[in-house]
Amino acid sequence: MFPDAPEPWIDLSTGINPVPYPLPPFEASALCRLPSAADLLALKRAAAEAYGASGPESVAAAPGSQILIETLPRLRARARVAVVGPTYAEHAAAWARGGHDVETVPDLPAAGRFEAVVVVNPNNPDGRVHETGRLAEMARDLAAWGGMLVVDEAFADFEPGFAEPGALGPSAVRLRSFGKSYGLAGLRLGFALAAPALARRIETALGPWAVSGPAIAAGLAALPDRAWCREAAAARAQDAARLDRMIQHHGGRIVGGTALFRTAVFDDGPAVFRRLGKAGIYVRRFPATPAQLRFGLPPDKGAWCRLSRALKLV
Repeated sequence: MFPDAPEPWIDLSTGINPVPYPLPPFEASALCRLPSAADLLALKRAAAEAYGASGPESVAAAPGSQILIETLPRLRARARVAVVGPTYAEHAAAWARGGHDVETVPDLPAAGRFEAVVVVNPNNPDGRVHETGRLAEMARDLAAWGGMLVVDEAFADFEPGFAEPGALGPSAVRLRSFGKSYGLAGLRLGFALAAPALARRIETALGPWAVSGPAIAAGLAALPDRAWCREAAAARAQDAARLDRMIQHHGGRIVGGTALFRTAVFDDGPAVFRRLGKAGIYVRRFPATPAQLRFGLPPDKGAWCRLSRALKLV
């Protein structure tokens, strides 16, 4: 699309923490042997502690939250599924690939209409947050007829006010993305938090050794480091506020986001996208809403300056 753009590209199309967790070296044996059951249990125990699950039996570890999005539809017979949107498109696509009847709805649906409901909380790309009380009520309604509530919390780690997973009850499964918050997306590590029986079903569907030795080592190093997580959340919130000011200064209107991305509307979104692309900066665009663009956080001073210069030319 932009063959003459300067390199290296600055990829702001993702919502990944641009300042990754400083991983310590791990033992070479993590690459040379299959992970043991004890290794996996230790990781699940660390995840349960970090995310507030009742224990390791309520955690399923996976090679990224995307594979969990693909796996959950395969655990159910054909069902009527509501995806609260617009949101991350892979949820509806995964349930449709699984043979389910999928409908995108603007808000949590009324009881009795669907067997499964999918909510991204906070939502991508507008950052909308659904109150825990409403989600718990939805989970209870679904449980009454054997349904499932899926709450994708990929961007929740740095957001205040999220309740512990157990508050939603046994019909709910919550997804967490280690890679986004810890800036280690290429590692591929994510978690499903659910009632023990459902967590076991998810793990069975994933198969043995689903999580690599290096990913387990990284999780064991990073998840217990709650001080780093608190500091990163505060720093990224400051970055998000700085990005808001920059976008607004150059004609954009912020319409939502999280600490890891900001979504803005411009009078001519396609022109802004092209201008940024010509400057070697890639942001997320939305065909259904062309005025809207989503910006990830620049990783360093050079990237911030380059983005500012490109926006001045819009």
